[in-house]
Amino acid sequence: MNQPAIVAENLVKRFGEVTALDGIDFTAPEGAVYGLLGPNGAGKTTAIRILSTLLKPDSGRAVVGGHDVAAHPAKVRRLIGLTGQYAAVDELLSGRENLSMIGRLIGLGSAEAKRRATELLDSFELSESGRATVKTYSGGMRRRLDLAASLVGRPPFLYLDEPTTGLDPRGRRGLWDLIRALVADGTTVLLTTQYLEEADQLADGIVVIDHGKVVVAGSPEELKRKVGGQVVEIRPGSPADVGRTRSVLEAIPGAVGSVESDAQVVTVPVNDPAFSAAALRRLDEAGIVVSHAEIREPSLDDVFLALTGHPAEPEHRDGTHVTDKSKAAKERSLA
Repeated sequence: MNQPAIVAENLVKRFGEVTALDGIDFTAPEGAVYGLLGPNGAGKTTAIRILSTLLKPDSGRAVVGGHDVAAHPAKVRRLIGLTGQYAAVDELLSGRENLSMIGRLIGLGSAEAKRRATELLDSFELSESGRATVKTYSGGMRRRLDLAASLVGRPPFLYLDEPTTGLDPRGRRGLWDLIRALVADGTTVLLTTQYLEEADQLADGIVVIDHGKVVVAGSPEELKRKVGGQVVEIRPGSPADVGRTRSVLEAIPGAVGSVESDAQVVTVPVNDPAFSAAALRRLDEAGIVVSHAEIREPSLDDVFLALTGHPAEPEHRDGTHVTDKSKAAKERSLA
């Protein structure tokens, strides 16, 4: 995990007057999951498309597996698999036929393509439904098949652009297990996600992007330490007391970041373990009834809010996102 597998250096990409990437830099290690995080329009998908040779940067440099993506796109494409936000599988074919077809398209013989399809159907627990048409599959089954399709050629690099979008919690956890198994076998995964919990669960390293710029990079643990060792959440009994609760907490020493609040809860990152006791005491003195108090470890949501000043939002498109299944299929064929 010490060798740089994916390198982005000062990448810039503009679409007319919109700057999607404004000089981002990051290095993803080999045999690990590296997460790209950011709000709507941050530039995550633009970065993925540059690294998969689907877009050319206006300036800067990107290297995958030792190959410059602009100078040697064909070599890069032989190394990567890409799973986009929309499943790029043919609904009129069976799961087995989809995988066999992709095997033939990448140059496998008929027998080898069928063998590889069988292996992947077994690995992704799709064997029983392998002969059924994809239009009968559930959302989770389609995502698993889509991921399997990215692995037909056994790529050492796998790009997952929001792979669990639309899945229920069980489907998400199942896909997480599959990703962990791939990394354990040596695959390098570049992950974009709108779920910060997902990056916390999977990523060895993270780069946070906002407005096309890198805000911070590090491990999930390193990023959490930037907002304190604990987060104290206080819910007053009456929503009308949120403002007063925030004022009381702001006056207590020990906070390591700004006190935040919504319509019901006040949140403050702290390093002082005595902060919560002082908070409850002062709130009682102020006549504020507390209905719920919690001390927890900081989440990546807390990190993003502290670093950017606003929460992460689901990313639907940043000017370059795929907007229909036919475009998703085209990206799969190009990558």
